[in-house]
This record gives sequence, structure tokens and C-alpha cells, in this order.
Amino acid sequence: MMMKVAFAAFMAIMSVPEASVDAFGVVSPTQASPKAFTSSSLKMSTIAPPKTALENKISAEHPLRVVIAGAGVGGLVLAHTLQNNPKIDVTVLEKTDQFKRFGGPIQLASNALRVLDEMCDKKVYDSIMSKFTFTGDKENGIKDGIRDEWYAKFDLAGPAEARGMPYTGVIERPDLQEIFLGSLAKDTVQNGDGIAGYEVAPNGAVKVQMESGNTVEGDVLIGADGIWSAVRAKMRDEPLRGEGSGVSYSGYSVFAGELDYASFDNGKVGYKVYIGPGQYFVITDIGKGRYQWYAFLAREPGSAATEEKPDGTSPFLQNIFTGWSKDIHHILKATKEDEIDQRDLYDRPPSVLKDWSNGPVALLGDAVHAMMPNLGQGGCQAIEDSFVLKQELEGLTTRSEVTDSLKEYKSRRLVRSAAVQGLSRFASDIIIRGFDTPAKIVDGRFENFNYAGIVTRMLQPILPVFFVIQFNFLYEGWRNDLVIDFKAFLGLSLVGGLILLLGAGSVGEAGILGSLGLETIFGGEGLEALFGGFTNVL
Repeated sequence: MMMKVAFAAFMAIMSVPEASVDAFGVVSPTQASPKAFTSSSLKMSTIAPPKTALENKISAEHPLRVVIAGAGVGGLVLAHTLQNNPKIDVTVLEKTDQFKRFGGPIQLASNALRVLDEMCDKKVYDSIMSKFTFTGDKENGIKDGIRDEWYAKFDLAGPAEARGMPYTGVIERPDLQEIFLGSLAKDTVQNGDGIAGYEVAPNGAVKVQMESGNTVEGDVLIGADGIWSAVRAKMRDEPLRGEGSGVSYSGYSVFAGELDYASFDNGKVGYKVYIGPGQYFVITDIGKGRYQWYAFLAREPGSAATEEKPDGTSPFLQNIFTGWSKDIHHILKATKEDEIDQRDLYDRPPSVLKDWSNGPVALLGDAVHAMMPNLGQGGCQAIEDSFVLKQELEGLTTRSEVTDSLKEYKSRRLVRSAAVQGLSRFASDIIIRGFDTPAKIVDGRFENFNYAGIVTRMLQPILPVFFVIQFNFLYEGWRNDLVIDFKAFLGLSLVGGLILLLGAGSVGEAGILGSLGLETIFGGEGLEALFGGFTNVL
């Protein structure tokens, strides 16, 4: 029976949907200074005329023409690493007419840093490190939001040290973007014109149609244009937004704040997740005396407009978190109204049964596997996509190999990215729907001895074991050279199964198990992913 539950748990993890916003790495909260970047690669440029030479053999004289839609983290990392190959010509198409400093910090976990160290030139990697704040070498974990006691700690340092990897940490997203933009050759990034669609010619060339009516031709098109991807909509013949687009509301809204803050545990604690009934709160050190916080609430979509906040957002949240840790109230009181943003989180199911690629066109990052923010792996997985795409594209000798190469990219990335998507949503649903204030005897009195409180207490010694398995899985598989990590599969299945078994009753089977996507297992995408992986291995 336990093995059945364990297997079902892993399948639930593999098949749950994901969201479009990073958090401890990260939601993009308030807009920073509107000052535009000044790197020469950022100058607005006219879309270049389509290149017409198309010979099957790839050479320096006839390079592989790679067109990347979207100048986010994944797209820029891929452009940077491909531009050093003389047999590849890279163009990045970005809809915005200029780049401004916008968005908060992004977490780069040890797996992503290891990939960047492998892919990037030393100057770029050193520039990233110069603006980086390590959190993985500090205390990190879950706290009882009511009693303000440590509930369970994450060991981020051990798995990284065992593999000689850098510690997890954060960097301001605009800084990371500016570093990669500055590393690209002039006019690599072409601003001010969004993609309207594309066509694949009989000879295999891709003609990208721009909103302006211009066209750009290439041999490969990579859709790195986010959860509302125009490339994906065209590839799958589905609407960009709304019904039929595959995008649905996750059930969660997140408030985020970023500010200068003198925390009492600065330098000692990286991030803290405060748990309690029906909601949770996160505080994370983002370096240089600045902090970011997140409040995750189960809300109807559009609650930002419908939920009244007559006294402002901070007082509104202070009221919601009445009785919770004084640390939460202290940082909320220190946050100004213009330092707070609210965003609804939207999901897409894992792209298991749907295409990652079609002919010479492929998807990357949020366009194909956007995920909930709880593991801070959204940007990290986009970077891993770039790493695998670099290897596949640089291994080509002829253009006729492109289609098979992009299929191999999906084969290498599918199961791992689906597992990370599932783990991210698993963490979110367990914390909000399954956790409560842990049951405890205080001064001879029973506190919170309901089912959810007892389960939360029972999970306390189990979660650290699960975290060890989880972070070992994340850090070990960065090369993406295994279709399935069988050791991680077994560990996540057994321990995850126990967590699901205990957590199910706290909200009912239709609650936690349903929200985790168990209803999609039988005949669903998670099962297809796993069996597909086994088939590839065998």
C-alpha cells in the first residue's frame, strides 16, 4: 500500500501545473529607476533584412542562423553562449523598445550557477558574482508563523559543498540582464518589434513575422517569450490568452515588497518561510541591507481590484496576519506603499503531451514550463534549457539535423523540468492547504490539537529528509544527461508519499490530493512523462 501511495505521490509531483512568477527567486515587485541601460547592445535597431543564403552544411561562411524570441534570462544566456561559436549567428528579438531597470531579485540556485560557470566566459561569470548575495551559506527554513519558532531548516550548503558548487543566492534581475546584454555584440538584440507569428518554408528555413510587418529569417527559432508566448501559441495553434490558451489561474495571489531594512538577523539568515493556517509569509535577504518579502494568499483572480484596502496595503496585510510573528509586522510597518506590488499567479500544465518543438522551432523557459515560485527554480530551469540547447545546436553539422536535435533537447529536459514544476506546486499546496500551526503542549495546555495541527507536527521530522533528497536532486542533475534519476525518483516517491498520506486528511482527499493534480495521473501527463522516460532509458 505504501509503495502505491509513494508512486502516486511522485506522479502527482510530476503532473501538477505551474506558475509564471518567480519568488524567492522571484516575483518582480516594484519598478526601479526608469533609467534605461546604456550598453551599445541595447540601442534600438531596425529589424535587419532576412538573410537568404541557405546551404545544408553549417560553416563559418554559412552559419546556423538562430533567432531567439525574448530577451529574458533564458534567451540572453543562450544568446551569450552561442555567439562565441563562429558557425552560429544569433539574433534576439525583443518587443520592448528599450530596456529599463525593472523587477526585483532573482534566485540563482547552485545548479544554475554551476551551469553558468560552465557556459559563460570568465568576465561575465565574475561580473555576476560581483553583484551576487549568497543565501545558501546561511540559515534557511520554515518557521512557525504564530510562535516564531524554527519548524524545519533547509540545508542548502551541504549538497552544494558535496559537489564543489557555489552556494545558492540572489542577484537583482536588472543587474543580471544588464550583464548579459552588455556581453552581446552590437545589434544582436533588436528592440521595438514583437513577434506576430512564423512560417516554415519547404527548405526548412523559418520566416518570423513581426508585428510591424517586417520579417526575419533563420534556421532555428527559439521561443523564450514567457508564459504568454506568441511562439507557443503559433506552434500549438492555440490562443495567446484566455480560454483555450492553456493558461489558468493558480488560486494564489502574492504580495511582494522590497526595501532597505535593518533586520536583527542580517548576515545569519538567508530566508524564512512563516507557516500558519491558510497562508504563509516569506522574508529573504537580498544583499546590501535590502530585503524582500512575500505574502502568499489563496484568493480569487482579480482580488487586487475587488478587495478593499482603505488604509493601504501594509495595514491590510498586517490585519490579515494578526497574531503572527512580530518579525512579519515589523517589516510590513517598515514598507512604504510604493514598495509593494500584488500579482495573481497563473499556471500551465507540464508540456508532456504537447510539443516542445515543431520542426526548426522550439520553446524555452516559461514558454514551456513556467512554475510556481516556491523553489526559486524558474530562472534556473530556463538556464538549464539554454545549456542543453547550446550543446544540441553546437553539435550540428548540417541544417537537416535541426529537427532531430530539438527533439533530443525535449527528451533530455522533459522529465527533470516536469519534476521541478511539480515539486514547486507541491510545496505551495502543502504549505497553504496542508499546514497549520503545529500542535504543541505549552505550560501543560494543549495548543492546536486539531487534525491539521497534529499532522503539521508529525511532518516536522520528515520534511528535513525530504529537503535533503529534493536539493540533492536539483543539484545533481544540472548536466541533464540522464532521462530519469532513479535514486531521486525513489526517494521523492517514498518520502513524498508519506507527506501526501499524512497531509491528505487535513483538507480532505479532494483538497490536497486534488489540488496536487492526482486526478491527472490516470491517463494523464505525469504518467506519460514517466513512462516515456522509462521507454527512452530501456
